[in-house]
Amino acid sequence: MKIGFLVCPGTMPGSARRREDAYEHDLQVQAIRPEIEAHGGTLTEIDWRDPIEAFNGFDLILIGTPWDYQDDEAEFLGKLDDLEFAGITVCNSSDMVRWNARKTYLRYLEARGIAIIPTLWIEKASAADIDAAMYAFGCETVVAKRQVGAGAEGQTIHHMGQTAPDWHMLHPAMIQPYLPQIATDGEYSFIFIDGQFSHALRKRPAEGDYRVQSLYGGTEESITPSDADVRSAQAVIGAIPFETPLYARIDVVRGDGNDLLLMEAELIEPFLYPEQGPELGPRMANAIAKRIQIT
Repeated sequence: MKIGFLVCPGTMPGSARRREDAYEHDLQVQAIRPEIEAHGGTLTEIDWRDPIEAFNGFDLILIGTPWDYQDDEAEFLGKLDDLEFAGITVCNSSDMVRWNARKTYLRYLEARGIAIIPTLWIEKASAADIDAAMYAFGCETVVAKRQVGAGAEGQTIHHMGQTAPDWHMLHPAMIQPYLPQIATDGEYSFIFIDGQFSHALRKRPAEGDYRVQSLYGGTEESITPSDADVRSAQAVIGAIPFETPLYARIDVVRGDGNDLLLMEAELIEPFLYPEQGPELGPRMANAIAKRIQIT
């Protein structure tokens, strides 16, 4: 089997434009590639912007680390459509990615019983919307995020009385209360491969920050979650209105009542934390082989 692993210039090995966190790409590929080869296959990194002819011969394309897709969403989704039209299996599917790319999918999941962080959805967010969110949530600190975004890019935190009057967000926004437990307890990630739980971890931000990504100094540790927490994360997988995703990372934070609140259901290009899940490579390779046989 010939597997393609979608990347961008920021994660492509040897690129002069590699990101500081591109080592995460390396860890993920190093976990998956040997297991694909053990199945008699190959794993090849390929820039998602390469012409469609460059994808000839691939059996399946993994949406690996195209960590700039949010800036060219329409082009990215169009490329996934083109790949599928050419008869190449894309994981996760273009329909699923299109649904997941805009974080309004959280509203769909909430309507189906998944607990999420309270959110205001604003097309053109301004300083007045920040004040309105603080009033609505009864809090003094909120976080504004892009509805189409990744890696906390463009994300801002606002404290009462400290937002510049001319502040605005250029992209459609979502505004949420800042939850201090992200710093004290951490954010939890549950990794699922082909619908089956693989491993879990806890992520914490650096001192004085609120973002858990390694790019901002965040750290992570492996955990053994309770059965109840795994079931809660599994319920998110069950609520996704598509076929079972090949891979998924469910990011949650613990609410005041010890329940889990969904932050993200990452179905596009999540880092899957192979260091915390040493079985990730074999699980991915087995699931990929199964998909190719089915298709």
